[in-house]
Amino acid sequence: MDILKAKGSRWWLVASLYVSCALYLLFQGGKTSFMLFMIVNVLLLYLILGRWSGVARVHGTRKLQHKGGGESLPAGSRLEVQLQLRVPGVWPIPYVMVRERLIREGHGEMPFEIPFVPDIRRSGEISYLTPPLSRGHYRFAPTVCSTWDIFGLFEHNGQFHSTGDFRVLPQTIDIRYWRQLNRGMKGPFSHAASSRSAKETTQLNGVREYHHGDRLSRVHWNATAKTGQWKSKEFEREALPRTVVVLDRHVEAYAQPDRFELAVSVAASLFEHGLRRETAMGLVSVGESAEGYVPRATPAQRKSVMSHLVGVAADSPLPLYAALKQAGSLLSPGSFAVVITPQGGEETIKTMQWLERTGLVPCLIHIADDEGPLLSQDEPWQRLIRSRGWPFYAVRHLQELPGKLEGGGASAIGS
Repeated sequence: MDILKAKGSRWWLVASLYVSCALYLLFQGGKTSFMLFMIVNVLLLYLILGRWSGVARVHGTRKLQHKGGGESLPAGSRLEVQLQLRVPGVWPIPYVMVRERLIREGHGEMPFEIPFVPDIRRSGEISYLTPPLSRGHYRFAPTVCSTWDIFGLFEHNGQFHSTGDFRVLPQTIDIRYWRQLNRGMKGPFSHAASSRSAKETTQLNGVREYHHGDRLSRVHWNATAKTGQWKSKEFEREALPRTVVVLDRHVEAYAQPDRFELAVSVAASLFEHGLRRETAMGLVSVGESAEGYVPRATPAQRKSVMSHLVGVAADSPLPLYAALKQAGSLLSPGSFAVVITPQGGEETIKTMQWLERTGLVPCLIHIADDEGPLLSQDEPWQRLIRSRGWPFYAVRHLQELPGKLEGGGASAIGS
């Protein structure tokens, strides 16, 4: 509304100037008044023809580049955006202001303004660098291009839309070794001395090279036809370890938003570590609805879980214990359950006890407060955890996670 009022006042100013020059010519006469009237007519014609400057039909393409390449990039990365634009027409324009809006779904937008001067072919290329991006799904709004006349009185706009959707994965950190997971592989998860001698399930785990003596029923005919080489189906084995990562999404548990980002990064790091060691990894993530992924050790599992973690939010109205009971069907007995939560006290104890009664081996990764010191080991709920022998790690920063897990201090808080 304010823009329309401003445009209207400018046109009134131009109209008043034109009427004044016409009256001056009519009542004064002479060469001076005539020349002034002609100059005003030429300038008015220039202002009117500016509407056909070509900016309204501008078009362009967008190119995204980052160090990792691909459609996804890790959190904290910067994105380089390159725009190639062309303004059709022949009417001279002094410059073009390009306005971009990068929208993060559910978390607002980031505006960018970059000017450029068109070359003789009325085209140009601009580039800019985004600030470090947080986890989430991103898309670009239509790009708005605008130019002004040489007097700065009237603005002419145009826009175009070039696809540029992408996603930012949770930040992860490399975990070289986790003693507790290795113990689990030799403990309640295993039913044979070697995974090769274990009984196979009917769950397809991928494709492998054909081995002499494989039955025809094992041959993967589609892969064989595509590659021209014999391929066989690979099935999961019962002896493979099964680990379930439980992400607490209770909205009231995360007073600081960065604590939930840390919890998501811990979950993503554990998932990456488990899949690298060919561990069947699953996820339980209860928000407004119960979401989960049964343990599998396939690339498709990683893709599905990471896609889920990109857009996950702390939106669960239920505390951890009630949320897990609601998602009980996603937890299979005999699995190693890693609970990631900022909660402590009675709520956490009930959760760990329920997991143990269900037949799982519970492990707690506590997302500690970043501002204060680490929790005292003398609190009753922590003493109970140590007495039950449940693995317990407290993490304040993602960089601490490898040291805590690789050091094997499962019940230590400050080590």
